[in-house]
Amino acid sequence: MSLSLPHAISTYFAISNGADIAHVKHCFTADAIVTDEGKTHQGHAAIEAWQRAAQAAFEYSVEPVQMLIDGDRLTVTSNVAGNFPGSPVVLKHTFVLADDKINTLEIF
Repeated sequence: MSLSLPHAISTYFAISNGADIAHVKHCFTADAIVTDEGKTHQGHAAIEAWQRAAQAAFEYSVEPVQMLIDGDRLTVTSNVAGNFPGSPVVLKHTFVLADDKINTLEIF
């Protein structure tokens, strides 16, 4: 299923699927906060390091399948499959954008 996602969010999912991690600065605000697996990552360097660690630890793909907009929050439900324990899983990515970039991302 192909969703019409905002550019910053499409770029984030492209990075998650193996695109150049250096593009983080093009889709996240400088002070962006990502919360994933109970850990918080703030700023381009920390978010880039988080992405590099995830990609080094596992091979996986992320397929966005549904989008829900609730005020300023956009939640994308995704199928995630790979060589990690419990695969495949369904994850929700909740984004808040600022100036057309991701300001906050919570993955649960």
